[in-house]
Amino acid sequence: MKKYLISACLIGENVRYDGKNCLQQQLKQLIETGQAVTICPEVSGELSTPRPPAEIVGGDGCDVLNHRAKVMDAQGNDVTQAFILGAEKTLKLAQKYQVTHVILKANSPSCSSNMIYDGTFTGQKTQGVGVTTALLEQHGFQVMTEDAFLKQLENK
Repeated sequence: MKKYLISACLIGENVRYDGKNCLQQQLKQLIETGQAVTICPEVSGELSTPRPPAEIVGGDGCDVLNHRAKVMDAQGNDVTQAFILGAEKTLKLAQKYQVTHVILKANSPSCSSNMIYDGTFTGQKTQGVGVTTALLEQHGFQVMTEDAFLKQLENK
């Protein structure tokens, strides 16, 4: 049976940097039926809610893990260690529950699996993955955005 790991904001938990969520009812149903576990890597990394928005500066999540880039918040604070801690806790959860599918929030500096903000806090995006996605992919997990997952459901 498939077991999903889903970003907490996608099932309606108010854990985003702005204190809001991005509820996707179809994903919440996976939690309600016991098919999924949920986590917010940033909250797991001990960041508060709400919190200043953060972006990866100098690369993407892979570069952060290799100490070639940092995660900075809009106030100029280096929050790299919190993002790495959250990624490590997410990996442990995925391994513990033998997750087969990972659905994480698009555009997030933790969770994105294709596009991230470019580190300039101007709303510009660039190709790249978030810190948590990078760590999960290094350990063999395939990560997709909520949009990609919901599109798959439509095509079935």
